[in-house]
Amino acid sequence: MATVRLLTVSAAFHRHGGASSPPLPWRLLRLSNRVVRAFSSATSPPSKAVVYDEQGDPDAVCRIRELPPVPIKDEDVCVRMLAVPINPSDINRIEGVYPVRPAVPAVGGYEGVGEVHSVGSAVKELRPGDWVIPSPPFSGTWQTFVVNKQNVWHKIDKRTPMEYAATITVNPLTALRMLEDFVDLKSGDAVVQNGATSIVGQCVIQLARLRGIRSINIIRDRPGSDEVKEKLKKLGANEVFTENQLAVKSVKDLLADIPEPALGFNCVGGNSASLVLKFLKQGGTMVTYGGMSKRPIAVSAGSLIFKDLSLTGFWLQKWLGSDKSKECREMIDYLLSLTRSGELKYDLELTPFDQFPTALDKALGKLGSQPKQVIKF
Repeated sequence: MATVRLLTVSAAFHRHGGASSPPLPWRLLRLSNRVVRAFSSATSPPSKAVVYDEQGDPDAVCRIRELPPVPIKDEDVCVRMLAVPINPSDINRIEGVYPVRPAVPAVGGYEGVGEVHSVGSAVKELRPGDWVIPSPPFSGTWQTFVVNKQNVWHKIDKRTPMEYAATITVNPLTALRMLEDFVDLKSGDAVVQNGATSIVGQCVIQLARLRGIRSINIIRDRPGSDEVKEKLKKLGANEVFTENQLAVKSVKDLLADIPEPALGFNCVGGNSASLVLKFLKQGGTMVTYGGMSKRPIAVSAGSLIFKDLSLTGFWLQKWLGSDKSKECREMIDYLLSLTRSGELKYDLELTPFDQFPTALDKALGKLGSQPKQVIKF
């Protein structure tokens, strides 16, 4: 239909004598502009994407492939992606071990930031040039153009650094929710966590500091641990210990003037989780949100009987699925404002899309400890 309308306008143009004739009437020019817009936004441009046809090792199953244009319906928005992260959960989806994963063949990725390229005829709130993020996030962001309904895109402030806009949902939002959802923390209270160098860990330190909450942080024993401690303290960490430093009967003497924490966060498992439990005060709670060591959590009977500790878990995707769209976007706007003011920052590395294989190797840990990889299109 759009092509027919274009031909009609072209015929009208020639009836007015072509390019050498007087200018077209304003009404006809407006019609022509609308027709061209409808025609040009009927489909997305072709998209380059990271695709996997089967689950398995990401470096074995992922391929960069060109995908054909996608129809843009009335309520759709076509977004040119600007940057996307490689998160551990993205790796797990490709491996086939994540609880919720797309059917294969699939495009990788779950969050990111993009610029509106074109919109369907019924879209009123967004326009080309706006910056948006998927909110709630959805699978398939590792591609140059994404088409989806307008209600899943959240417009953000374009002054936000691109790399933070691309990564604001999965990790910083996890940190914020865990600080707010499990224990009623007040200024002067304390939290303890392992995995302190992770993005969630860095966010916990800074968000806690903004609330006057002190943080006790556990890191792995490794070369350069003194530099890591200093870096975390610059973010606002009150205490940072290696796992070996905590091989003592009682950790209370290590806390100085910091109160025993009522809340702890575990993303490692194994012995590292036991160290978090060791710090918790009577009736404290440990929240598990990851298991990087792939080792089970061992809990002594005394921790449950005599200290009355509670163990629970947090999964952001489940929280997002409980009709939290408005609340989620308000919190994301708050977190993004902190990145713009410099009050929230974390380690990232922007990598061009054509170097995706190298970024994937870094994300898989094949090149040693690396910052979070963010692919820039």
